[in-house]
Amino acid sequence: MPQINHVVLAVACAFASGVVAPGKVHAVPSHGIAMYGEPALPPDFVSLPYAYPDAPKGGSITYGRSGSFDSLHPWIVKGRAPWEIRSHVYETLLGRSYDEPFTLYGLLAETVETGPDRDWVEFTLRPEARFSDGSPVTVEDLLWSFETLGTEGHPRYSLSWKKIESAMQTGERTVRFTFNTVDRELPLILGLRPVLQKSQWDGKGFGESSLDIPIGSGPYVVEEFEPGRFIRFARDTDYWGKDLSFNRGRHNFDKITYEYFGDGGVVFEAFKAGEIDIYREWNAAKWDSNYDFPAVRTNAVVKSEIYHQRPSGIRGFVFNTRREKFTDIRVRDALIHAFNFELTNAIMNDGKLPRIQSYFSNSVLGAKPGPATGKVLELLLPFKNEIPEDALEGYTLPVSDGSERNRKNILLARDLFQSAGWSIDTDGVLKNADGEAFEFEILVVQGAHDTMSIAEIYIESLKRLGIQAEITLVDSSQYQERTNAYDFDVAWYRRSMSLSPGNEQRLYWGREGVETPGTRNWMGVASDAVEAMIAAILEAREQSDFIAGVRALDRILTANRFVIPVWYSNFSRLAYKAELRFPESIPIYGDWIGFLPDVWWYEKPAAE
Repeated sequence: MPQINHVVLAVACAFASGVVAPGKVHAVPSHGIAMYGEPALPPDFVSLPYAYPDAPKGGSITYGRSGSFDSLHPWIVKGRAPWEIRSHVYETLLGRSYDEPFTLYGLLAETVETGPDRDWVEFTLRPEARFSDGSPVTVEDLLWSFETLGTEGHPRYSLSWKKIESAMQTGERTVRFTFNTVDRELPLILGLRPVLQKSQWDGKGFGESSLDIPIGSGPYVVEEFEPGRFIRFARDTDYWGKDLSFNRGRHNFDKITYEYFGDGGVVFEAFKAGEIDIYREWNAAKWDSNYDFPAVRTNAVVKSEIYHQRPSGIRGFVFNTRREKFTDIRVRDALIHAFNFELTNAIMNDGKLPRIQSYFSNSVLGAKPGPATGKVLELLLPFKNEIPEDALEGYTLPVSDGSERNRKNILLARDLFQSAGWSIDTDGVLKNADGEAFEFEILVVQGAHDTMSIAEIYIESLKRLGIQAEITLVDSSQYQERTNAYDFDVAWYRRSMSLSPGNEQRLYWGREGVETPGTRNWMGVASDAVEAMIAAILEAREQSDFIAGVRALDRILTANRFVIPVWYSNFSRLAYKAELRFPESIPIYGDWIGFLPDVWWYEKPAAE
């Protein structure tokens, strides 16, 4: 682990006397950095391609959220903080363009540089960068933030921190990180680390939940809040970065408010009543049937479908393989066969949405049908005895006839259970040789009505196998607490995927997450093959090698049957008040991070 405070003191004299850090002969400071190739935008770009640089400033937007919050400290596992604090109040060294797979441009840092092997990276802070209280963003803040997040923050930060051999100040506003492992994505990951104000934490425990108003360098400040009810952000009129090219056309609202409701259905009713300004509809059938209220008929509310080109990600019920009953892949396979997707899709979506076939489907990164070939096969073969056979041969999800009986798949599920040592006794109950019934709990957050409906349909199917499954409803805080501790049998699971997967894959399914609380490895993956595929992704120099690594990882995860996948959509459904506008140019990631509310604006109707 790097001892930053000692290193800073040691290097201060070095840069003051003109000593140049080693290994920089071929490095050139740049306005941006791309995972592969060069940034698409030149140094003198006017704005991000999906932002409207002349968007008017002013107005407000109000969201509805189901759930609650009890903290304003989003960097730790404890407490439940609004995630929007991270994007509105805090800033990172570099900012991401969502019109490229993975390219970053200078934000707090005016330049970034790294060598051809990317075994180190240097960031130079902008001299004008300021926190909201007017104090400068310093190298000391930067180094303290990275070390504190890596050692005391959420587990997602520790994975990268362990790869840093040293961190040192090499100039008045310049910091250099040297790595101890091969990871070509790491310069970009560090570029996306937030910089916190060190002095705000003097005399405070960083690892404790807090309701103290955060001080960041971002475009908004927390204006007002009431735990569990609402939080309001106000645009900082003295924001230091408002004239940066990266920010032109962004951060347009004067006020951004998030109202919290205990139930997802109440959020929609609040939208219909005009109490909130925008609503994201996940249900395809409801999109067609539930939007005939007066505000829609008078065009006071607008409906838009916003398309994207990102992977499907994974969404559905996840098995916790830390539980003994789910360790056997035959059991997981049987439970997937018992899930009647075609019937559920018909009930929930009028059968309109395609099923998620793999973790990266709907993109070039998704595994191809049939046997593995080429570089993908080369990556998988060393793990032939560890991975499921159909990771090599190709895995396809079971398809039902759409009837309620789902007879063929139920019979296949019964046979799979029997091969795993479970059989239906004379009382119609599925039991093992010790007479223990196969029972499990499905954890669902209160207010998630669609999830509840899907679970209820599934439970009826399971009864045909003699399985007693129960739904446990908990509030959002309990849901986070239990999933952070992996205290569940089956839970609703959703992981979005980018067009440039990398280090976050270790957080999703790295072995360390089996026991470390708070990671996203809910299923408990512990696999040498998975670790090797993630390493192949991170070490790839050519895009073809990178794609092969992702496809190989996709095959392993899908074939292991960790999740019962449901459906996806290649567009978002947004209903919103007519005063809200967004640019005509949509980024390749569509309606995702960096789009709403970042590049939206408020525009009064002409009648006003």
